[in-house]
Amino acid sequence: MAFAKAQDLVVLLGKDGKRFIIRVSPGEQLHTHRGFINHDDILTQPWGSVLTSHLGHPFYLLRPSIHDLILNIRRESQIVYPKESGYILLKMNVLPGGRVVEAGTGSGAMTMVLARGVMPSGRVYSYDRRQDMIDVASRNLSRAGMLDLVDFKCRGLAEGFDERDVDALFMDVREPHLYLGQVREALAPGAFFGALVPTTNQVSALLEVMEAKGFVDLEVSEILLRHYKTVAARLRPVDRMVAHTGYLVFGRPVSEES
Repeated sequence: MAFAKAQDLVVLLGKDGKRFIIRVSPGEQLHTHRGFINHDDILTQPWGSVLTSHLGHPFYLLRPSIHDLILNIRRESQIVYPKESGYILLKMNVLPGGRVVEAGTGSGAMTMVLARGVMPSGRVYSYDRRQDMIDVASRNLSRAGMLDLVDFKCRGLAEGFDERDVDALFMDVREPHLYLGQVREALAPGAFFGALVPTTNQVSALLEVMEAKGFVDLEVSEILLRHYKTVAARLRPVDRMVAHTGYLVFGRPVSEES
């Protein structure tokens, strides 16, 4: 039977659905709206067990998922949500040991997903023109234990990417169509390109340049997510859903002479 250890990230899930993600530190306490829990008490319980706050409220002790970590990172910018990031990993064939470039680090949510995809021996190269965003992302990746999988680079995309023959390249920037020349130089022939943009005019601009620069297998998609109330006798959709957060555009570069 496995137990949580000191410095592990854990989720404490209340019966009201409220989640608390903490790093177990002996001698510390978690203070919640349902009372406090001693970190030392976590170390004596197996995963999946129930802890009780000093007010008598139960909390389930669980391992955090990447989904949990993404939705609980410190945000200084809009993030790529899990409903898109999982599809991006599959479409761009992000696999253990792969080399992936990311343009537009932001708060590091997608960086975290890419790092999880290439671990344990792969590499993510993440570019952003703002050092303050790289600093935020670095702290988020460090908290998740994935910082050693990522190289951060602070500069504009017009200067191009240092890497060559990478397996995949993902862009989350305002005008990705302006940098497809740099994208082609970084990607291996036939490798995977993806981008997220919020508006249809950005999609149109990107498609025009992709067609002109020899990208094939083009796809544009949008992912909507609807949750349901988990009451067996009254199963129905919840009143709100995660609707439009961006359009996904994918393609693969081939010889421009083709």
